[in-house]
Amino acid sequence: MIEKVSAAVKFLKEKGFDDPEVGIILGTGLGALADEITIEKEFVYSNIPHFPIATVEFHKGKLIYGSFEGKKVVAMQGRFHYYEGHSMGQVVFPVRVMQSLGIKKLIISNAGGCMNLEWKKGELMLIEDHINLQPDNPLRGHEAAAFGQIFTDMSNPYDSEMNEKLLAIANEKDIKLNKGVYVSVTGPSLETKAEYRFLRMIGADVVGMSTVPEVIAANQMSLPVSAISVLTDNCDPDDLHPIDIEDIIATAKTAEKDLVVLMCELMKNL
Repeated sequence: MIEKVSAAVKFLKEKGFDDPEVGIILGTGLGALADEITIEKEFVYSNIPHFPIATVEFHKGKLIYGSFEGKKVVAMQGRFHYYEGHSMGQVVFPVRVMQSLGIKKLIISNAGGCMNLEWKKGELMLIEDHINLQPDNPLRGHEAAAFGQIFTDMSNPYDSEMNEKLLAIANEKDIKLNKGVYVSVTGPSLETKAEYRFLRMIGADVVGMSTVPEVIAANQMSLPVSAISVLTDNCDPDDLHPIDIEDIIATAKTAEKDLVVLMCELMKNL
């Protein structure tokens, strides 16, 4: 794995991905943030050595390099999921590549189902902690040791400094930014009523199928990370309606304007 990461990094550096400061992962329906980046270089994943291929139809599958609010950034338009058939090593491969390129901070967005009945779809949640219910871990196996201590401490997985800045920005800009716990499940099927009750009972506010593997990999490499969920559907087991993926994407796009404001202001303050 380390040889594959090195090959991808060598390719990207030769193509002009020079000393990015911040890495960004854009989740489902959240690609418009890339419009705020002054793009200098971009490659579809299939053109980058050893990069997995994004198979989700609404993920663009591009790696972008450019300037964003005065910072050099590398951004993923489309991420990889375990449910696509990728190994956990492949899911977190881009995070390892971005860290090797030189990023000092990682910012993640995702779309998630809202189980906290005090919140509404279309709002945002700052992830303060998570529960990992995916069946594998990106630090399992001998190859993961090349990137740091595999017995990585996860007592504080999300960077408190970035989180505090995001909360202050949200307050200043009058943006509703909830705080809570994200639970990551395998997918791609959605949850039953009983499963939503169980997930809520164990302390989760939002459920999704991503983010946690990348956060674990970032923590192994001592890379500060912050993550925001867009609440795209209401997951009330006592009033549950069939999910329409197009409605989820539409909700994400509607909420994206607030996410863009938060990201722009955060970049100015990093």
